[in-house]
Amino acid sequence: MHIDPFETLADATRRSIVAALISGERAVGDIVRDAGVHQSGVSRHLRILHEAGFVSVRPDGQRRLYALRPEPFRELEAWLAQYRRIWDARLDRFGAALEEAQRNPNQSPENTDFKDPTP
Repeated sequence: MHIDPFETLADATRRSIVAALISGERAVGDIVRDAGVHQSGVSRHLRILHEAGFVSVRPDGQRRLYALRPEPFRELEAWLAQYRRIWDARLDRFGAALEEAQRNPNQSPENTDFKDPTP
């Protein structure tokens, strides 16, 4: 069963847990402190993140250490790459308009040729 990564990260608590793990492997107690959520909530969300493939868990004595896995983030990045060309094109046009405005500071913005054809 494939779990949609966007659905997994739609929850703010899970995003907080992911942010707490960005610096590396952490014990549950550290995540609880950084995420500001009770341990039962962190444990439940860590289970969901683990089932979705976002985190790995490693036993270390009596502790369980959690770490981010790169694969689901690569999936998200691949999906976003499809849309990056749209953003890049808009940013390129915006950059060109800024350069033109700097070259012609007395020209009002209404008189520029910059028009964004995308909705």
